[in-house]
Formats: sequence, C-alpha cells, structure tokens
Amino acid sequence: MTKEQWTAVDRYLTDLLVAPDAALDAALEASSAAGLPAISVTPNLGKLLFILARVLGAKNILEFGTLGGYSTIWLARALSPGGRLITLEADPKHAAVARANIARAGLLDVVELRVGLALDLLPGVAADMRAPFDLVFIDADKPNNPEYFARSLELTRAGSLIIIDNVIRDGAVIDEKSRDASVHGVRRMNEMLAAERRVTATALQTVGSKGYDGFAMVFVTSDPKQPAQRSA
Repeated sequence: MTKEQWTAVDRYLTDLLVAPDAALDAALEASSAAGLPAISVTPNLGKLLFILARVLGAKNILEFGTLGGYSTIWLARALSPGGRLITLEADPKHAAVARANIARAGLLDVVELRVGLALDLLPGVAADMRAPFDLVFIDADKPNNPEYFARSLELTRAGSLIIIDNVIRDGAVIDEKSRDASVHGVRRMNEMLAAERRVTATALQTVGSKGYDGFAMVFVTSDPKQPAQRSA
C-alpha cells in the first residue's frame, strides 16, 4: 500500500459519492491561489462532517480553524433552519480568503467568522452563546488541543459531538519521547479524553490523499456542568 494508491482510492470514492460542487471547488482553488497551506479536510471527511451535523440536527456549530473555509462550508450547509456556525481563525489572511469563499457559497447569513487567537476569542463566544453547541470541530494548532477540548466541553451539552482532526500524526502519536509540540498536544488531549467522566470517545486511523492520520470523536454523555459516571 502506498500514498499513490490511497490517493487513487480517495479519488474513486470522491468521484462516486461526493457530487461536483462549484462553491467547494472554488474555495479550494482560491485558497491555493492565495498561498494557503493545502491542509483542508478531504472531500470525504467534509461530507462526513456534513452527515454527522445533519444526523445531530445541529443548530449551533463551533469550528476551531477556518483556514480557507472549506470545512466551514460543509458544516454550514448541514445546519438546521435558523442555525448558526461560529468559526475561529487566527490568521487574518486566511480569514479574508475564507470570508470570500463563504460569501460565494451564499452562507454569510449563517456563518460568523471571528478573527484572533481562539483562546482569546472563546470568552466572547461563551458570552454571546444563545444555546450550547451541538457540534464542535477542532482543526487548529495541535499544541492547544487540550485547552480547546476543555473549553469546548464547557460550551456543549449532553448529546453534543466534538470532533478533533489530525490526531494520529503519521503514527507519531505513540512516541512518548517525541519533541514535536503537536504530538504532545494530541497525546495530552487523548489522556484527557480517557479520564473525562462526562464523555465517551474513540479515535480512528485514516489513510488517503493527505497521508496517514486520523480523527477523534467525542460524545458528550452528561451535562458538562454536572460530573457524571464514566461511560463505556
């Protein structure tokens, strides 16, 4: 098995199951033209996010890491009527590209893009929150993953879903001696998931056009403000 084969399989699945979409394609093209890193979620993962949000009937979604807005568009399209998505982006250049992409997709009325460091923005998000978030997607700087998860838990409810991307790090996640801050951030977050009594979580390895990685899925089982018995 090689990355070339993984990419070919991704292409096959995308061609078969992910319909061509002008706004999504344009978002990737504009992001590339602006020099943004090619680290958006794959079409298959984008559609998975869409499906999960639809299954949840999500009305309130929070995203850490907008980049060019590709995943934002997938998630925003899944919102229930009257829903809102807040997305947080640290880089003003990335935010400008994303805002144009979101506008092209016709989603500015349901997406609020806030620019700045996520940990600085979160108190404002909490103050403005009209209801707990039904779904949180964490795809930002990995060293801060533990804090992002902890803050996300405070902003959710029993029944919410938290998804964290890039948790395998090409297999480096098992290297406890790694000097990579991203690896340490993921490992500390995984330890938090294992110990947290108010959630049940799993993580899956993936291969594809973006290489070898994976994501974690965290289901909030009880009111985050009320400690509960450990779930399965």
